[in-house]
Amino acid sequence: MLKEFRDFAMRGNVVDLAVGVIIGAAFGTIVSSLVDDLIMPLVGAATGGLDFSNYFLPLSDSVTAATLDEARKEGAVFAYGKFLTAVLKFIIVAWVLFLIIKGMNAMKKKQDAAPTAPPAEDIVLLREIRDALKK
Repeated sequence: MLKEFRDFAMRGNVVDLAVGVIIGAAFGTIVSSLVDDLIMPLVGAATGGLDFSNYFLPLSDSVTAATLDEARKEGAVFAYGKFLTAVLKFIIVAWVLFLIIKGMNAMKKKQDAAPTAPPAEDIVLLREIRDALKK
């Protein structure tokens, strides 16, 4: 059973999937930083200093805080600013993946369009013999 598990775990697809998950997690961290630290402050500056991460609607009268973290301690809140940030992150990830796939497809087309080498002399000779015998 241990041998069977080792064979399963060392298959190419499983290893490729593991590498993809690890790269994806690292990529997610980069995108989170990109959105939180670079894009959202620019959007906030363009909209007059608004911070989307603190956009919320209190769902009870006991919530009087000005920031989302404090408001969550006081009661239930509808944190739509965090949702907007998550949607923006998704759009960025989808766009980057689209560009990567588009680039890979363009490279693949270039490889497919590459001219093939002419056949070797012996292949040409064999074809000529074959064609002569058919006549």
